[in-house]
Amino acid sequence: MPLALVMSSFVAASRIGGAAQQYVLAQHKIDPVLAPTVMFGRNPARGAEGQVTSPEVFRRMLGDIEADALFGLVDLVITGHFSLPEQVEIAAGVLERVRAANREGAFAGRPTVVVDPIMGDEPKGLYVRPEVAAAVAERLVPIADWITPNVWELSQLVGRHVVDAADAAAAARELGKCALITSVPAGDDRIGLLYVDEVSATLFSHPRLERAPSGTGDLVTASFGAGLVEGLPALAAAERASRAAAETVKAGQDWRAQELPIVALGDRLVRPTAEVRIEHL
Repeated sequence: MPLALVMSSFVAASRIGGAAQQYVLAQHKIDPVLAPTVMFGRNPARGAEGQVTSPEVFRRMLGDIEADALFGLVDLVITGHFSLPEQVEIAAGVLERVRAANREGAFAGRPTVVVDPIMGDEPKGLYVRPEVAAAVAERLVPIADWITPNVWELSQLVGRHVVDAADAAAAARELGKCALITSVPAGDDRIGLLYVDEVSATLFSHPRLERAPSGTGDLVTASFGAGLVEGLPALAAAERASRAAAETVKAGQDWRAQELPIVALGDRLVRPTAEVRIEHL
């Protein structure tokens, strides 16, 4: 069975962060292992106060996962929200040890590392500590196989304002990273997901819906990572992730759901049929 290690937030009553990604990965029959960096009862945007996982506890938790010989079985690593720069440093060491571990019995030949450089978004701006954002940019982005920033985060990584899809593709190439960029303006009141690899850039877009629940970026990262583990070509994994996000948001709106209906969608999350516009840049 494929195995994924997620280092991100846990929110008990909301489908955001690592807690949401567990459910996405499970729909794809990928066994999730979540090491929480912070724990909340509900979405912190609604005023919840969380408990940060101390570096000592975070290190010990990951050490216990490693002690069970799971690092050599990890096929996918997803990093997301961090509350402390010390957590970022611990995560960087974990990535090195996962890649160096004996992979006898693993599903995939090598682990795939997907870094979601969670820093902030429009209109609020930075919502992690500046030293955390700097640590993610300096320690995790350089060692990622793929990064999945939103446009605002991509702007922070390159140190300039990214204005559109073409500019976002250029920014990803400045970083020298294959990327899946969320919240890309796509014109005509549409929102897009931009795929960028070494030679191509493709924009997947769908109509922007009002009152979309939080967590679509987390869903996209997990869906895309699942596709890579399953052996899909990266572009096909990106297309499926874009359709999954569009399908989930629309279902949430139709069902008047406060959270992304990840569990209720079931197989529709794995085989989404939502329409997206595809533009090769």
